[in-house]
Amino acid sequence: MGSGDSNICVTIGDAQAGERLDRALADLIPDLSRERIKTLIGEGRVTTGRDTRISASAKVAVGQDYHVSLPPARPLDTVAQDIPLSIVHEDADLIVVDKPAGLVVHPAAGNLDGTLVNALLHHCAGRLSGIGGVARPGIVHRIDKDTSGLLVVAKTDKAHEGLARQFKDHSIQRLYAAICYGAPVPPAGTVDTWIARSDADRKKMAVCREGRGKHAITHYRVTERLNGAALLECRLETGRTHQVRVHMTHIGNPLIGDPLYSRERKGFKSILETLGFKRQALHARTLGFIHPVTEKPLMFESALPVDMQELLSRLHV
Repeated sequence: MGSGDSNICVTIGDAQAGERLDRALADLIPDLSRERIKTLIGEGRVTTGRDTRISASAKVAVGQDYHVSLPPARPLDTVAQDIPLSIVHEDADLIVVDKPAGLVVHPAAGNLDGTLVNALLHHCAGRLSGIGGVARPGIVHRIDKDTSGLLVVAKTDKAHEGLARQFKDHSIQRLYAAICYGAPVPPAGTVDTWIARSDADRKKMAVCREGRGKHAITHYRVTERLNGAALLECRLETGRTHQVRVHMTHIGNPLIGDPLYSRERKGFKSILETLGFKRQALHARTLGFIHPVTEKPLMFESALPVDMQELLSRLHV
């Protein structure tokens, strides 16, 4: 292994006897997640001192010694920046942020700094999970730049792994508040489609034939009828790119202000210009999950931001 590697040696005890190797090592080395250990095994970085042909599923026996070689951390090019954050919750393992509209979540082409990740690197002094890669440390999920609301970020690999598992099995509770043109018929329902990158415009997502893209399910209900519009509650069963925006457009009720998926409708232009409202009317209002380390249920709520409150006031019947 490399000269910059650090090494850990552990011995299997009675508590680990008969367990899978990856599970036993995760128990003995709490700073490493099980997924991280699987990767190290696959890279040949876990040995018994003589055998590198080891499987993550191999059963372990009491008294066996295992050597784990950890490569040096990759350098992080993303810079820490002192950007104000609205923090809803923080503990040793994770942080929940109420993101304002206009803030990009992680660096990418066109937005190399000034992102949520830059702000988190400053706030957390670099203590963010590295599973997501150097460009997006700690990021388990994201919301669009011009969507506001709640986002959870992992500070440890174990938290990252646990949260990612909950997002994968759709057990995370996510409710969005949205203001759309018109009022959906029926006033409550489920949009169940497949979503993929649009062939006509690569910046957009589109509903496509089954099996082509990713399965997407949104449950919606009208919570208030407005003048030519409606306030919606959208519950995400899946979390695809632009999901709520695409689904509401698909049923004929695009979100007000959405620059990609809607056109200004008659009577709305002056309202939006007067308010200076230039984004999709979408807010990640509720976020609930099981804490990946303490296993306690957590639920967070975010009030509707001022710009959407002002829009609601102007649209009241």
